Amino acid sequence: MAATRKSITFLPIAVAILLSVTACIDSRTFDNERKLHEANETSTTWCIAKPSTDNDRLHHNIDYSCRHSRVNCELIQLGGSCFQPDNTVSHASVVMNLYYKAAGKHPWDCHFNGSAIIVTADPSIGNCIYPE
Repeated sequence: MAATRKSITFLPIAVAILLSVTACIDSRTFDNERKLHEANETSTTWCIAKPSTDNDRLHHNIDYSCRHSRVNCELIQLGGSCFQPDNTVSHASVVMNLYYKAAGKHPWDCHFNGSAIIVTADPSIGNCIYPE
């Protein structure tokens, strides 16, 4: 009976400690995302595709981004200013960046299931100008 009473007393304490640690970790994660967002507001950033991403994922990202009403996917079509270079990574980068910009330029707007990265160097090339 005494062992049962000690277990019952220990359980709420263990749960309280676990919840405290979880809250602390969540708070740090949120704080890091907030700091990154604030840095993005003060410096120019772009969202591009990770070059190592497979083509299927990139095509999915293009389709997803182009469904957004404020993403002009004509830029990556034949004759568009961002058709060249004509490859999936470049095309995905253009529309993923447009999505990132239209959605508010939050770090989470440039996740794309881990297939994107935020950069501070302008990725524009030739006639293809990435908007800030």
